[in-house]
Amino acid sequence: MVALLRRHLKKEDEARALLGELFVSSADIAPDDAAKTVTIKVHRMANPAHDKAIAGLLEALTMEEFTHPETGAKMIYMLA
Repeated sequence: MVALLRRHLKKEDEARALLGELFVSSADIAPDDAAKTVTIKVHRMANPAHDKAIAGLLEALTMEEFTHPETGAKMIYMLA
């Protein structure tokens, strides 16, 4: 994940710190049984540059097409 964030941030330490913020940030989780998706809407970060970096990370994670381990629903990540 740090490597994905490094595309948007200059320093590895900054990417690691931002991941730490992401892991404790609030998010809304919205399952959609009909579409077989789970949408995770992460609340915005403290500054616009971090929002941009996190948005890029979330887009990359969505493109990987991860699925929920129990339901098989596709995981969709975005900023709220």
